[in-house]
Amino acid sequence: MQTLLLWMFYISTFYAFIPALLSRIFGFRVFQRGKSDQEYALTFDDGPDPVYTPQLLDLLKRFDAKATFFVVGINAEKHPELLKRMHDEGHLIGIHNYVHKSNWLMRPVTVRKQIAQTESIIRRVTGEGTTFYRPPWGIVNFFDISKDNGRRIVLWSSMFGDWKASVGAKQLAERMLKKLRGGEVMLLHDCGTTLGADAEAPQNMLIALEKLLMVAQERQLRSVRVDTLFCRQAGNQPTISGVSSTDWMKRTMVFGWLLYERLFHVLFRLRPVSKDDTIFYYRRRIYHGPNINMENGRWLEKGDPIIELHFDNKMLFQLGSTAKSLVHLAIQLIRIVKRQLPDLTQRVVHDSRMKGVKAIYAVSMIHRGPEKLGFQVRELPQGLFKHMSTVYLKLLYRIIHPSGSEQLSEKKEVMVPKLIVMPIDILFDRFQQADLYQSGHAFDPTDQRDEAHTLNSEMTEEISPIHTSVRASHAANTGPSN
Repeated sequence: MQTLLLWMFYISTFYAFIPALLSRIFGFRVFQRGKSDQEYALTFDDGPDPVYTPQLLDLLKRFDAKATFFVVGINAEKHPELLKRMHDEGHLIGIHNYVHKSNWLMRPVTVRKQIAQTESIIRRVTGEGTTFYRPPWGIVNFFDISKDNGRRIVLWSSMFGDWKASVGAKQLAERMLKKLRGGEVMLLHDCGTTLGADAEAPQNMLIALEKLLMVAQERQLRSVRVDTLFCRQAGNQPTISGVSSTDWMKRTMVFGWLLYERLFHVLFRLRPVSKDDTIFYYRRRIYHGPNINMENGRWLEKGDPIIELHFDNKMLFQLGSTAKSLVHLAIQLIRIVKRQLPDLTQRVVHDSRMKGVKAIYAVSMIHRGPEKLGFQVRELPQGLFKHMSTVYLKLLYRIIHPSGSEQLSEKKEVMVPKLIVMPIDILFDRFQQADLYQSGHAFDPTDQRDEAHTLNSEMTEEISPIHTSVRASHAANTGPSN
């Protein structure tokens, strides 16, 4: 049961939670707000509707306002004349799936079919396709944001609850006017037939919108299409502010990932190896992967108790941020690991719940450095676990590393997670004499030279992604270690 729950947690995390975090909070690969002093964007979802969309088009025409309509394919198919009118009157048409269904509840291939089917209808009626897409409820899945497929995902910067008739036209107008400013992307609805909406709600939206357009006209604010606002943003970012914005975004994303890591540690009761500046977290697990030959006649087999290691991302990120070079980073990492393995040994010896464990185990992108500490490196078996681990790490690397995409393209053969395992008796033999390490012993300079020599010859191509790529440890407990 625990294994099933763990799989469900990971699947939902990969497919839903992480994409939602990246898109809605950090704006990763989505457009939410423009950069303009005098232009804002009105966007309308769920139509076209035979009753309310014609009234909306009349209202927009009266104020010479342009808008963006994210149409539901099945509605557009029923009312092609409204689709044509939107296009003829200069509005932008985007895609809102063929049916109004969450992307979390559909397979990636189904989502692609929904988008393609809706675009085909738009192209057939207007003679033009579209690259703008808004998923229903603004909910993206992993595959929506994991790669550049030519689609521009548009969310919003303000929404008003206009799908509920109980809000009322007066209150709705007040909410909208509070958000009336340049760069705003407003979410409204010209159809009330979708799940959770009230059929008569668009009537209140039209009354409130008329008030908004009047005030906008007085303030000399102009409603433009999303693509117009999008182009303004792409063309008006100074170099200096662009750099600071990138730095801020990177820090915010790192904060989000570390927050997620804390949640993971609490949910699965991971324990720190050291009280201060730990590099490892650990827990006891039952091994369920394929048999592993640990040499000298020792095998790790299904059903054996093991200690599962997880690297601490905060520590890794700090090391990567302060390292003078790639070799310097690797030396720091190996020294910390070497210093804390005795702490792990002591915890194993004194923790009754760890009795009988056969090996310590992790999944990591570091393929050679651990061998110098007594670990054995093995290929992960082909399958869902390896695929998910690889995809997860690559996504993480793209987010945190400023040139992550380029690095991944250049080093595809390196960015492969592998299994790291050490028999428990080797751990005891090497690190049970902890007094040497815990008494403030400093590493001999020759150790550092040896480490530097080893890393220069074996790890130069792999160390650059250490502070982000080791993150496979979060995925490690879903596969062979379950």
